[in-house]
Formats: sequence, structure tokens, C-alpha cells
Amino acid sequence: MVNLVVAQRPLLHGLMKMAGIRPYTVEIEPGTTMSFWVPSETITKPKKKDEKPRIRAKPSKPAVILVHGFAAEGIVTWQFQVGALTKKYAVYVPDLLFFGGSTTDKAERSPRLQAECLVAALRKLGVEECVVVGFSYGGMVAFKMAEMYPEMVQGLVISGSILAMSESLSASSLQELGVSSSSELLLPTSVKGLKALLTVASHKKQWYPNRLLKDYLEVYVYLCNPYSWIFIFT
Repeated sequence: MVNLVVAQRPLLHGLMKMAGIRPYTVEIEPGTTMSFWVPSETITKPKKKDEKPRIRAKPSKPAVILVHGFAAEGIVTWQFQVGALTKKYAVYVPDLLFFGGSTTDKAERSPRLQAECLVAALRKLGVEECVVVGFSYGGMVAFKMAEMYPEMVQGLVISGSILAMSESLSASSLQELGVSSSSELLLPTSVKGLKALLTVASHKKQWYPNRLLKDYLEVYVYLCNPYSWIFIFT
């Protein structure tokens, strides 16, 4: 049976390329890599199947970094904004560590590490100054970037986020939701659990067929690193 979430990926990737961004992987250091969608004009176009693209130029437009929340990789979160922004901006869409193709062998788990790796990768991509747009968990990483690297971050646009989260701060909220931990809420293992998460994440009640929710679980939750949720806490 076809997974509906996987089946739409080629279409989504095609639309992103039409909008002017292409996938690129940055090796920050041995053991740590970060996946991006970057402006097409900044990388070479491979002439052979086994040839990898290379950085060929710095962005010629003001750089905007779109940082996703705790749900899926970057282009799933920002697919509807990319096309409008690429007309005037050099748009970069990263996958934070443990999302999409981004990985690390470091033991640390914090928004600080996410910010450090994201900035290191952006510098390798030739980005010297930028505006960071963060949604939810991505907003927490964006705040940390601005705190640690004010010379790079010229401005912030934050939606649905807070400065930081701690176990004690979230304990009462989790109790009200009827879950015992953040991992139980953010990494549901059933359609019922995913519906509960969507209810919390959405202002209005959303309806999705169970088949689609099941396919989403198989792609984004069952394959997710079970310890990546710890990144939420400082």
C-alpha cells in the first residue's frame, strides 16, 4: 500500500526546485552534518549522478533562514512560504539535528547545540548576516542564535514560541493534557496520540483521515530518534 506522505515528496521537492532552492548537505565536522535547501544560484549543478554539488557563490540577496518546529523536516513546515520569499530573499531551509537528514554523534542535547551547528553550517554556506524566522521549537533555536551570534542575526520573526522551556515549567501543562512526559506528547505512537498532539498544536479543530495520520506516524514519528525531544529543554 502506498504511503500518502511519502508519495507527495517528489512533488514537494519539485515545487521547491521550481521556487529556486535545492538540497545541499553541510558537514560541520566529522560526525555532524546538517541538511539544507539553499538558493540554487549558490551551488553547482551536478553533471553526473554520483557528483555532489559544491558551494560556488555567496547569496546575492538578503538571507532569510526558515527554522522548523518539532514536527517534520524544514520544507514540510515552510513549503507554502518559500515561493513568495525567494523573489526578494536568499532562502535557506535547514533540518535541525535529528530531523530529516541532519545528524550528530555529540552527546549534548540543547537548543544551544542546535544554534551552534546551524550557525557553523550557515557560515560554510557563505551566509554572514541573516534574518531568522522560527516556528515553535525553531523559535527557541532562533532566540538562542540571536543571543549567541548578534553579529550574524539582524532580525527575528518568531511564531508560536517561547524563549526557553524547562521540565518544571512544562510539568503542570503536561498534567492538564493527560500525558506524563514531553516525549509522550511530542512523539505519539498511535493515531489517537497524534490527534491529541494536533489538537494542542492547532487553534481550530483539524480533521484528517486516519489513513493519512497513520502514514505520517510511519514517516515522521516511528523513524524519529526517540531521544531528540530532549533538545526542547535547556
